[in-house]
Amino acid sequence: MSVLLFGSPPLLSLCFGSLKVGDPARRISQRNSKTTSVICCSSITKDMAETPGSGLYPLHRCKTLHLVRHGQGYHNVAGEKDFGAYMSYEYADASLTSLGWQQVDNLRKHIWKTGIASRIELVVTSPLMRTMQTAVGVFGGEGYVDGDTCPPLMVAGAGNSNHAAITSANCPPFIAIEWCREHLGVHPCDKRKNISEYQPLFPGIDFSLVETNEDVLWKSDVREKEEEVAARGRTFLKWLLTRKEKEIAVVSHSGFLIHTLGLFGKDCHPLVRKEIHTAYANCELRSLVIADRSAIGTNMPMTDFPGGTPPGPDVPSDYEDVTNLEAEDKVASL
Repeated sequence: MSVLLFGSPPLLSLCFGSLKVGDPARRISQRNSKTTSVICCSSITKDMAETPGSGLYPLHRCKTLHLVRHGQGYHNVAGEKDFGAYMSYEYADASLTSLGWQQVDNLRKHIWKTGIASRIELVVTSPLMRTMQTAVGVFGGEGYVDGDTCPPLMVAGAGNSNHAAITSANCPPFIAIEWCREHLGVHPCDKRKNISEYQPLFPGIDFSLVETNEDVLWKSDVREKEEEVAARGRTFLKWLLTRKEKEIAVVSHSGFLIHTLGLFGKDCHPLVRKEIHTAYANCELRSLVIADRSAIGTNMPMTDFPGGTPPGPDVPSDYEDVTNLEAEDKVASL
C-alpha cells in the first residue's frame, strides 16, 4: 500500500538513513520503539540516500482510499478499434458492456474475499453511467427484491443493461460528486445526462452534492487541460480529508486518476512511484493511504491515550533531549 502525502511540509518526517549516533531523535526513537498511532512506509537504498525513506504520521491524520477505475464501457471497445470513436455521440455517457459487468462481479468477489467490503464506510462515485454501475455492482448489496424496506441502489436494466436490481441494504452510503469525473470536454462519452434522469435509475445514490441538473461542465469544443484535471483532483482529495470516514472507496476514470495521482510520489523510490503512477486497467482497484500533513481535516484521535492516569512524577531520563525537540518544534511553528 502506497502513502500519499498531502499538504505543505510534513508535521513529522523521519529519515532513518540520515540519523547520526547521538542525535536526540535517534536516542528517543530507541526508547520509544513501539507505537500504534502512525503509518510507516520504508525503503532505504543507495538511490534514495538523499530522499526520506520513511514517514511517520498520526493515524487520525490518515485515510485509506480504495481507488477503482470503472469496468469496460462500450466507448472503450470502440476506442480500442478507432480512437476517433471517442468523438462520436453514439457513445455519449457510455454504459458497461457485458464484459464490464463480468469485471465488476470479479472485483466484488475480491473485496469480500479480502475483507475490504466490511471496512468501507463510504463509496464516492463520478456521476456517469459506467462509474455508477461499477460502484453499485462492486460495493452495493445483493439483488433487490420488491417489497424490501431499503430502496434499490440501482433498478433493473439501468443503462440499457440486463443486470438485475441491486439493494442498498447492508452497504455503506453512496455519494455522487462532480470533482472525480473524467477529463472534461470534446469526448461525448464523458458528458453526463441530467441528474433527473439518473435519480430514478439509482435511487440509493445521494446526488445532493451535484449542483446542477444539466451538465454545465462539459464543453463540446473545449478540452480540459491536464493541469486543470490535476487541480480538480487536488480539490477532491482535500474534500475527502474533511470527511469523518476513515476508509473510503472511490470509483472514477483513467484520466482523472492518472493526473491526480501524478501529483504524488515524485520523491519516492522508483518502485513506489510506479505503483502510484501506473495507468489503471478497467475495474482495477488499488489501495492507498493519504496523510493530511496540513491538518485540513478535523478528525480526533480515536486510539491515542493521554497517559498520566492517575498523574505522578514522570520526568524522562532524556529530559534535555525532549525539551530541546519541543523547543525546535515551537520555533518551526512560528
